[in-house]
Amino acid sequence: MTAVLEGQDLARSYDVSRGLFAKPAIVQALAGVSFQLEAGKTLAVVGESGSGKSTLARLVTLIEPPTTGRLYIDGKDVTTVGADEKQALRQRIQMVFQNPYGALNPRQRIGAALEEPLKVHTQLTAAERSEAARAMMARVGLRPEHYDRYPHMFSGGQRQRIAIARALMLKPPILVLDEPVSALDVSIRAQVLNLLAELQEELGTAYLFISHDLSVVRHIADRVMVMYLGRAVELGDRDVIFKHARHPYTRALLSATPSADPAAKFTKERIILQGELPSPFDPPPGCAFNPRCPIVVDRCRRERPDLAGDAQGSVACWRA
Repeated sequence: MTAVLEGQDLARSYDVSRGLFAKPAIVQALAGVSFQLEAGKTLAVVGESGSGKSTLARLVTLIEPPTTGRLYIDGKDVTTVGADEKQALRQRIQMVFQNPYGALNPRQRIGAALEEPLKVHTQLTAAERSEAARAMMARVGLRPEHYDRYPHMFSGGQRQRIAIARALMLKPPILVLDEPVSALDVSIRAQVLNLLAELQEELGTAYLFISHDLSVVRHIADRVMVMYLGRAVELGDRDVIFKHARHPYTRALLSATPSADPAAKFTKERIILQGELPSPFDPPPGCAFNPRCPIVVDRCRRERPDLAGDAQGSVACWRA
């Protein structure tokens, strides 16, 4: 199956001021990430805060360009196309944010918010835009009378449905979901996840799903990419990652995931990592995880491992 989204060694660095007379420091927020996303599939990106997940989302949605590397949307390299073609490619990929209320204009009625992408990017008449917005509202489980209401009149789950509907108005083949259910109650979270699964099956949309909640990832993902300090440390099929994780960081994340099975607390290995995520201003030599790794050896402190494996799963670890 052809990849609708592909990244090759994507990297993004930022200059950070350190004072009036000091040279700016360089932060490597993303340090060479490669992945593929196929139509109708979900790639979940997981990791701690500071691992580079949100930076990857900004590159993928063309909010920022990569410092180095290549990004392909529908086989086109967005780092080399002209401004007009890049604008057209932006319509092919949309984003749903973590905070549904912050993503909506509080002074704009819901119908106007849904029609806005069509007003900017299409030549549809006002009647056609209204009809499309109402049809999308019905598709995500909103009632017709919601069309003229304001965001503050909805619950968190309803607001996220509105945000999903707005992102789908241009029928993009790719949707970036940045922690889309983390701000919702558990019961509402399940409803939104089920809605996303139904829409993906119906529309064939590919999801890049960014999350730190592995229980959610296990429910929705086809493939999983685990990131640590700007790099992918493990990448593979969901079942391979959850049943046979090989990187010690992935195993630590999985061990911290709550389980509904009462017997699991007696059989599940609990891995507690020591220390904090290293500073991106001064990453450690070798494997970035080596200061916290429970199975570290001297080679880990000297040499950085690259992702290696097969189509089922690959890992960046000398001890895997």
